[in-house]
Amino acid sequence: MDKSGYNKIKFCGEQANHDNLQHFWADTCCIDKSDSVELQEAINSMFRWYQNAAKCYVYLADVSCPPSDAKIKLSPIPWEVAFCKSRWFSRGWTLQELLAPACVEFFSQERTLLGDKRSLERQIHNATKIPLKALRGCPLSQFTVDERLQWAQFRETTRGEDWAYSLLGILEIFMPLIYGEGRVNAVNRLYAEMSEASRSKEPSEIAGTQYACGLRNMTFKNDELITFIFRATDATEESTLYQRRAS
Repeated sequence: MDKSGYNKIKFCGEQANHDNLQHFWADTCCIDKSDSVELQEAINSMFRWYQNAAKCYVYLADVSCPPSDAKIKLSPIPWEVAFCKSRWFSRGWTLQELLAPACVEFFSQERTLLGDKRSLERQIHNATKIPLKALRGCPLSQFTVDERLQWAQFRETTRGEDWAYSLLGILEIFMPLIYGEGRVNAVNRLYAEMSEASRSKEPSEIAGTQYACGLRNMTFKNDELITFIFRATDATEESTLYQRRAS
């Protein structure tokens, strides 16, 4: 048994009980990853599930803060440096866990409450460069696609495809999962879906919106870098032109 994983689930259950919540959900054990239908539904629905959650608990195994230290009012806070450097802020899947829920509470490895998304917004902004208004619940549709992609720029996932799949809710896209297709193919399909979605909107909804077919100045594993940028309103024409130049 993965002891660290078990401790996280045990903590979540105990904290939910403390907060008088009847149910809790953890992606590490509540999704049957051997069932492709269930996995696909879960990943395409996950952002909405987080949005509807009463609370989201973040257990930071790499941040230490004994209960006594939490009461000490110092500047900087003793655990602040470790908090900003936590691996949680570099993982691909945790971006939606941060943005979707109205309430996100952060706990140290000792289960000490460090604060919530609002009280720690300055530290979170410093760690992620995500605008404060996004952390405060401003609809993500108020941010350009390019801005939202930049928030995920340096985040990593164990499986290459998951980098794209973890952005589905953030970009308001639904698409089938094809594990084994590789990161670049998954990213290309993601942008194809965004292009298709943009064509179904009214011109006033997409005026001035810039889409990235690939990520500018972003590092991929194995040097897989896509650099083609196009505007949603000219997607078909620009894509054709690019393909001709490439050939």
